[in-house]
Amino acid sequence: MQQESHSVVNLDYAASAPLRAEARSAEAAYDTAPWAGANPNALHSLGRAAASALERTRVSIARSLGPGARPHEVIFTGGGTEADQLALLGIAEGVREREHIRTRVVVSAIEHDAILDNLPLLRAAGFNVDIVAPCRAGYVEPHALAALMGPDVALVSIMLANNETGAVQPVADLAHVAHDAGARFHTDAIQGYLHIPIDVRALGVDALSMAAHKVGGPVSTGALWLKSRTPLRPQVFGGGQEAGRRAGTQDVRQAMAFAAVADALAPRISEDRARVQALADGLYARLCTSPRIQASLDAWGEVERLPGIVSILVTGAESEDLILKLDAAGFAVAAGSACSSGSTDASHVLTAMGIPAGDAAGALRISFDERVDPADLDRFADALLGLVEGLR
Repeated sequence: MQQESHSVVNLDYAASAPLRAEARSAEAAYDTAPWAGANPNALHSLGRAAASALERTRVSIARSLGPGARPHEVIFTGGGTEADQLALLGIAEGVREREHIRTRVVVSAIEHDAILDNLPLLRAAGFNVDIVAPCRAGYVEPHALAALMGPDVALVSIMLANNETGAVQPVADLAHVAHDAGARFHTDAIQGYLHIPIDVRALGVDALSMAAHKVGGPVSTGALWLKSRTPLRPQVFGGGQEAGRRAGTQDVRQAMAFAAVADALAPRISEDRARVQALADGLYARLCTSPRIQASLDAWGEVERLPGIVSILVTGAESEDLILKLDAAGFAVAAGSACSSGSTDASHVLTAMGIPAGDAAGALRISFDERVDPADLDRFADALLGLVEGLR
């Protein structure tokens, strides 16, 4: 069984990317350090050494977010989901404490479940929630957001790039709309971080979520960049760590691995993006030669999207059946978000875009980064086209 798993080509990097050598090296460096295991909040020399290492990782993460990001604005979390929850609930409650009139939150219909599944908590806390729909091309248009804004909006949360379709959102324009109404703006950048260039100041956002495992870092490690003076009510209590914004002893080992990946990838984002985009374009073009396959994004070649996500719809097929047959053929792909893979419902992202549920039932997401072997993509295309040709 172990041998079989090694023969499968992983084309599901959007769920979790393979651990990078830089992350392994950073973990090994931690393991051999004399202060390994020391609490970075302790006053003794071992604790201070651990704290110093942790602050260096904060510098690396801030550097990857553009020249305007500062290390003290980086809050380490136990993953991207926690970073999203901290931003969504923490900022909304923090803003309301300052301005009692602001009791409404606006999110998009294509958000990850890390946002959508927290909406009941917002409502229970006394907030009203409005949902803004995307256009058929997969992104939220600024005028659609503007129609929902008002003086009672505390927070707008719209992702940087969608985890199923790869569609990049016009975040800078959306943040401007939010700020015009006096609201704060958070973006879930978990899928886009280190795959496309990010400059938090140019984007104009107040908060941005990240997760290490989406780019080849360790799982259960994330961060929230929070612009200075942005109101925030902590969601986890029990200590003064992370400047009182997120309690809990920090995992220095995982933070070092996260930072090592950021240091390696940030300088070459544009180069990697161009290479991976070319591979994705070639795969889209080849798969869409079949009359049974279409891209989930209209005019995929003209829409700004993440370089390593290929999102397609297979007419007359069920995603689960295709995934299992492709797995048997040696290829691991997904239908959409791995976090909701147990659901038999059509993707909420695709239906929000106006794609009929019957068409969305045959959705596939193929995802990879610059480490993919182009020959594997060719073999995958052969396998999928062969499966599709055999459909009745």
